[in-house]
Amino acid sequence: MKKQPDERGYFGDFGGRFVPETLMVPLEQLETTWLKAGKDRNFRNRLKELLERFVGRPTPLYPARRLAATLGGAQIWFKREDLCHTGSHKINNAVGQALLAREMEKHRVIAETGAGQHGVAVATAAALLGLDCRIYMGSEDMRRQESNVRRMQWLGAEVVAVESGSRTLKDAINEALRDWVTNVRTTHYILGSVLGPHPYPAMIRNFQSVIGTEAFSQIREATRSLPDLVVACVGGGSNAAGIFSAFVPFDQVRLVGVEAGGRGPAPGEHAARFTEDGKPGILHGTLTRVLQNSDGQILGTHSVSAGLDYPAVGPEHADWEAKGRVSYVRISDDEAIAAFKLLARTEGIVPALESAHAIAYALQVAPAMPLNARILVNLSGRGDKDMDEVARLDGAS
Repeated sequence: MKKQPDERGYFGDFGGRFVPETLMVPLEQLETTWLKAGKDRNFRNRLKELLERFVGRPTPLYPARRLAATLGGAQIWFKREDLCHTGSHKINNAVGQALLAREMEKHRVIAETGAGQHGVAVATAAALLGLDCRIYMGSEDMRRQESNVRRMQWLGAEVVAVESGSRTLKDAINEALRDWVTNVRTTHYILGSVLGPHPYPAMIRNFQSVIGTEAFSQIREATRSLPDLVVACVGGGSNAAGIFSAFVPFDQVRLVGVEAGGRGPAPGEHAARFTEDGKPGILHGTLTRVLQNSDGQILGTHSVSAGLDYPAVGPEHADWEAKGRVSYVRISDDEAIAAFKLLARTEGIVPALESAHAIAYALQVAPAMPLNARILVNLSGRGDKDMDEVARLDGAS
């Protein structure tokens, strides 16, 4: 199965570049710069150095023995992206794109953020490399992720509250794109997931593929075998694309992406794109699976985790699902919160609510699997940012 999209930026039937004419030139410049950088030894060495000395790579592979013993059944292993500097996988992509901004001689970067982790990562990379930084964030997400808002501001970023629409990630992306159209000469848009117009989905997956490359080697060294199952949460899908990328060629490894089941199956109550409400459509510059009604209007979404609260998914995920290589399932808010608490109590790890969705699925399937089976879960972020929201929900229950 091809890793790269075709020359038009399509993964099978999904992908492409659907943008105003104003953005065609910066997108072509970005693609040229990215492809050139991939062949440039100095760029690769600089990125490798920052990932090791600044981000903290490689992140460890961790056997969750107490959690597995509580459940019975399969072994559970975590890829510990929560131990990256800033607390999630988002920094891998942010550092890579910030370096590309410098290569393009652009002194200003903008970004969208939902859970705040991408915003923090971009603000961090901007501070490191001396770039001006503006972050767009829905006001509802700002309420849920107040601590990350403060972190971005302390790092020198301007955080702009978005009050339109549902005041979440979709609306933050809309505002970031408007900014970019106005300031293309001086500004690079550091998109946070495997979304948007070509080359973003492939480029961001490549920056995040370090997760899968490390995990592949680590689990083979630890178990002398490949995992039976690899699980990751899927909002836009960058952490999942990053870890899946190493295992896609190996058909014996089952891959499962976990979407936000929210409060239930009714439209507006979840953010699960691989359901009857998810149909091919164009959103934010790419053709992919989008939650929409029969008239093509974007449906509202809900998730307890701000990072999964988005109506579309990356086009490569849509292609993987269409080809039957990756399966996508739903986990509810309540199931994710229960997994959040169980992991904290059994392993001393507080996961991000996004990651808790993937953990919850592992909790469901592990007991029925053999004792020698191996489940690899991408623990994509830590849960400091979610403590207040979980406490609020506990108080309301």
